[in-house]
Amino acid sequence: MKWQRIWRAAVPALAAATVLLSGCTTYVSSQVTAFSNWSGSDATRTYAFARTSEQQNSIEQATYEQLVANELEPYAFRQVPSAQAHYLVGLTYSIHGDTLTVTQPVFYGNPWGGPFWRPMGPWGPFGPFPPDYVTQTYPVFTHALAIRITERASGKEVYNVTARNTDEESSLVRAMPYLVRSALADFPLANGTVRTVRVRYDKHAAVLTNEVPVAQPAAGAPAGALATPK
Repeated sequence: MKWQRIWRAAVPALAAATVLLSGCTTYVSSQVTAFSNWSGSDATRTYAFARTSEQQNSIEQATYEQLVANELEPYAFRQVPSAQAHYLVGLTYSIHGDTLTVTQPVFYGNPWGGPFWRPMGPWGPFGPFPPDYVTQTYPVFTHALAIRITERASGKEVYNVTARNTDEESSLVRAMPYLVRSALADFPLANGTVRTVRVRYDKHAAVLTNEVPVAQPAAGAPAGALATPK
């Protein structure tokens, strides 16, 4: 007679991993650490982005800068040419892959059946049958973003905040909107702040594109008329 599997009891780590890896998470949680010597007023909140030599001609860098600019705007920041900026804003970011290993007990019913008055189940004549253990591995990725604000004239650092999260998302570009929002929420944070920020998951929030929609051609127009070069 075949063994009948009755139920599984997962360890707490598996439960956490299930939420992490399910893809149906309501919120994206990031750990945020901030160091601050901020004393700027709204009148001085002009800035330009500072780039390293590797970031100079990077489309990826420009994409992330736009996300940061969008989050800075509600705090009265205005982006201006570098020579006119009071602050310089620098970005560093990374993604690191790892493996999450989870071991869980698996309980099976009696393989030999039982009397008619007792259905098959995980209980033997002297107590429950001992569980077997199954180990599973899952890929996980840690995404990180650091935003550093310095005074352009003096080079003095006035704000440095880092946001970091770990989940099954293998693309940094899809994680970046949540990192940016978490890092700049409640700006400016007090010096030495460490906290967890939860941002509601939006399946459309991380769709970043530089594509321009093209109007449908008029009826009878040739196929080559989809877009007109300028």
